Amino acid sequence: MLRLERVNSKNVDAILKLRVAENQKTFVASNDKSIIEAYVTLVANGHVFPFGIFEGDTPVGFLMIGYGVDDAWENAPAIAAGNYNLWRLMIDRNQQRKGYGREALRLALDFVRSFPCGRAEYCWLSYEPENETARRLYHSFGFAETGEMDAGEIIAALKLS
Repeated sequence: MLRLERVNSKNVDAILKLRVAENQKTFVASNDKSIIEAYVTLVANGHVFPFGIFEGDTPVGFLMIGYGVDDAWENAPAIAAGNYNLWRLMIDRNQQRKGYGREALRLALDFVRSFPCGRAEYCWLSYEPENETARRLYHSFGFAETGEMDAGEIIAALKLS
């Protein structure tokens, strides 16, 4: 059964070993960069939740959820203020095509809907325009493109209530 586990001293090494396929490297930041960004967000008074995605004891992916805007985020998209975002989602190259991405997204949205930082109207995310696989996955959950862009990525949002 797939589950999310917060990144901690016991699982971080295994999570750092996860990699996407070579042709996907432009679609998502590496897990080490993501974990560094989580730390930087926390010291800038932000809210972030980095998770390993596990099938039993086997790490199969990584995801990170953010909330709001931290003190250092310049040029944040308007939707970021007071809303949750699915900041990262990756499934290891050896674990793809097993339904883990879809199930991890469902678990991520369950976590968001627990409103750990307070109520919000939206969960938003962004993806590279060329990433058709991500686009189809997100749209299947009800995410709709807003017309905004964030650093060259398409923003899509899901109304939470």
